[in-house]
Amino acid sequence: MSHLSLVPERLSGTLRDDIRRVAMDLLARREHTRAELNRKLLRQFSSAPALIEEELIKLRDKGLQSDARLAEVLIRSRVSRGQGPVKIQAELRRQGLSDNEIKLAFETGEFDWFTLIIEVSRKRYGEAPPSNAKERAKRGRFLQQRGFNFEHISSLS
Repeated sequence: MSHLSLVPERLSGTLRDDIRRVAMDLLARREHTRAELNRKLLRQFSSAPALIEEELIKLRDKGLQSDARLAEVLIRSRVSRGQGPVKIQAELRRQGLSDNEIKLAFETGEFDWFTLIIEVSRKRYGEAPPSNAKERAKRGRFLQQRGFNFEHISSLS
């Protein structure tokens, strides 16, 4: 009987190693939120949610996975592409970060959205101000799609 009880434990150890290996492979490619890792691991190891949870805790505790670090990297990357805060926040939510985690990430980073919107607008439209209301509306829609809010857009006028 004791021999049968060792089999699940041995299998569990192998499964645990597989889960950790896959998680490390995913993290080696790019940062992932805890929610993303959980979702991807559950696709491959649907029968082991408890083992996945244990491995996610270990990865977080060892500093190998960090939602805060992912948020910081993603925000900086998107700012360098000229994206505004609304679009970036939506992407962070899709990746599984809570509103509090997103708020903290934006507070710790020092971003001047008003300077960024000026740079984005100049890159797209040049120095000339909009010639009429139709042109102003067109520019506003473009900047809104880039993720800037009304306060940022109206500061250009």
